[in-house]
Amino acid sequence: MPQAWSGKRERQYEHIKDAQEDRGASTKRAKEIAARTVNKNRAQSGESREASPSSLNDKSPQERGGERSGNGKGPGGPTRDQLYNEAKKRNIDGRSKMTKKELERALGR
Repeated sequence: MPQAWSGKRERQYEHIKDAQEDRGASTKRAKEIAARTVNKNRAQSGESREASPSSLNDKSPQERGGERSGNGKGPGGPTRDQLYNEAKKRNIDGRSKMTKKELERALGR
């Protein structure tokens, strides 16, 4: 944990990391998710020196609730990349040139 984090942010980091590990994430992945969440919260509350526009203007990780976490349950369903990876697993020919809609059709969605 960086020294710039307050005690509150360190506790938040540990809580998120432990929760991710309880859900089955590897230690490395749990640390990454926790650090990204804490850093985004710090940026949104003005605690960091620099912040990307997406960190400042987007929903907080808590509000987002995993919408874009790779599970395909966001407002637009799975992303084109997620569909592409599924098509790759199923060995669908011509997948690299397909649009999201075409991939959905090819996968039977």
